[in-house]
Amino acid sequence: MIKVVILGGGNVAYHLTNNLLDNKDVDVVQVYNRNIVDIQYLKNKTLFTDTLSDVKEADIYIIAVSDKAITEVSSKLKIKNKLVVHTSGSVAMDDLQSDRKGVLYLLQSFSKESKVDFSNIPICIEANHDNDLILLSTLAESISKSVYFIDSNQRKSLHLAAVVVNNFVNHLYTIGSDICDKNNIPFEILQPLILETAKKITKLHPLDAQTGPAKRNDNETIEKHIAMLTNNQQEIYKLLTKSIATTYDKKL
Repeated sequence: MIKVVILGGGNVAYHLTNNLLDNKDVDVVQVYNRNIVDIQYLKNKTLFTDTLSDVKEADIYIIAVSDKAITEVSSKLKIKNKLVVHTSGSVAMDDLQSDRKGVLYLLQSFSKESKVDFSNIPICIEANHDNDLILLSTLAESISKSVYFIDSNQRKSLHLAAVVVNNFVNHLYTIGSDICDKNNIPFEILQPLILETAKKITKLHPLDAQTGPAKRNDNETIEKHIAMLTNNQQEIYKLLTKSIATTYDKKL
């Protein structure tokens, strides 16, 4: 059984902690968070603390805090010869202040209010020692069926791609919702279309799944759309339309 200490109380830490508490191959020895109130839900489940100097001994220390706090937290850990990993998509492994270091990056969007099926979450791992990579792989494979060996440079690019397909696309949903709201249209009308598009790219390359006025060079429709948008929305629409047209060698 792998002994684990989790450091953090945010969205990632919350979901990971709850998953590992139910994992028969893992012993969550303790959870640390600087705000003890955020981890009070762990009462009667495992030990918890708001003091780094009180952190217990474990095989792996998982730092699931904000990116800017990772280095500081790792530097204050009073442990020796133990594997310390973080869960960030954009922070390099070498930013950890530890001789044994690694990364356990869960490629998913987490909110405390929404349950997540960990078995299908891609987990990207990295470590600076072969034995630690084996240990980290064992932990990752006890959580998910999709484990990838991804180094820090690859992970930065992967995180960028994730921001584009997740955060940017969600912002477009917000714009679409605003357009619906202003015209007394329920947003759920669009949800089957959203789900079908997401489903489609599991079978087709995104390049082959593209449809719409920009791809077919429908200038009349494009101009009508632009006239209906606010200034900021117009800029976004024009930029994306130009990018699609360029990708398919269309001139607008």
